[in-house]
Amino acid sequence: MAEERWFTEAELRQYNGERGRPAYIAYDGVVYDVTNSPLWRDGMHRNMHYAGLDLTRSLRKAPHDASVFNRVPRVGRLIQNRNP
Repeated sequence: MAEERWFTEAELRQYNGERGRPAYIAYDGVVYDVTNSPLWRDGMHRNMHYAGLDLTRSLRKAPHDASVFNRVPRVGRLIQNRNP
């Protein structure tokens, strides 16, 4: 099994789906590749959510549950910024 990749929030922002870049999002500490999802064209979902971000808070209000992430590849984990 390959070692899991860890992303900082700054690294995640580079995967915004613009100009041919891959589109990654984070949810509940896990980073997913939504590049090939037809719902994430050009790094945007329904003109509401942008790729390259941690969407944990905003997806709590979504009309679906976290099972939608079973449809896209998991690519790593998000390093949570913690304040001392």
